[in-house]
Amino acid sequence: MSSDTPPTLGALMAEAVTALTNAGIENARMDARILLARAAGVDGGRISAWPEDPVSGDKADAFRAMIKRRIGHEPVGRILGERDFWRHTFKLSPETLEPRPDSETLVEWAIDFLEDADAPRIVDFGTGTGCLLLSAVGDLPGATGIGLDLSEGAVACARENARLLELDDVVEFRVSDWDSALDETDRAEGFDLVMSNPPYITADEMTTLSQEVQKFDPRLALTDEGDGLAAYRALSQVAFDLAKPGGFVIFEIGRGQEKDVGQLLVEAGFVGVEYREDLGGIVRCVAAKKTRCSVGRCVI
Repeated sequence: MSSDTPPTLGALMAEAVTALTNAGIENARMDARILLARAAGVDGGRISAWPEDPVSGDKADAFRAMIKRRIGHEPVGRILGERDFWRHTFKLSPETLEPRPDSETLVEWAIDFLEDADAPRIVDFGTGTGCLLLSAVGDLPGATGIGLDLSEGAVACARENARLLELDDVVEFRVSDWDSALDETDRAEGFDLVMSNPPYITADEMTTLSQEVQKFDPRLALTDEGDGLAAYRALSQVAFDLAKPGGFVIFEIGRGQEKDVGQLLVEAGFVGVEYREDLGGIVRCVAAKKTRCSVGRCVI
């Protein structure tokens, strides 16, 4: 083949799969296909259907640069700068976790709890990209929400995602150390749902994570540098204080943390602790309810 002849989709695909496989990257073919589709500006199906299609030199160079990044264990979502989650695509930043399918368990449960509520209010702690809050609010007519995060970069990213999803008129994001950015009006109105996917990985577990996570997810959003329960200790009572009577709390949790987190919620005053598994059969979320109380009488 002449050096002036542009490479084809098929040739670039074969080249990339070989390079990724040799580097020990799992799902090499799928990753190569996603990146080639983006670099070449084609639908993924075209790569298999018309592998003889030529690819211009600048697009081929862009693709090879992407593959080099993937060989360095940078996740595909980071390379693309976005990740699909629930029914949307969310922009990423270095200050945010990459949304993962397991977290859709929390969104699904939130919608189940609030689908019959009248204009529900939600607060999301450690909002990151805003994917949890925006996904729930987007599926709940009349819902509004506040997303809080310690990272200014994360809040900027969440605001951009809200704008792109045309939800910035019903959701706002604030830089906050837990609930410090909530004002008296927020607290007086209360929330129908308090939710969070906080840092729950223990310090010891951090060394066992994949290079994709260790090198490219923000450590602050992954671990409390301790036993993985510090955020729940801080948030359980905060959640109880913020929840309306009859309101709910949902936390995403790590493997094996359900009993500890459930006990923290009970100690804070919640009742009816429940657990929900993700698609892999791992308990991924814990939820509880704040009772409705009147003089001498409380009902769930």
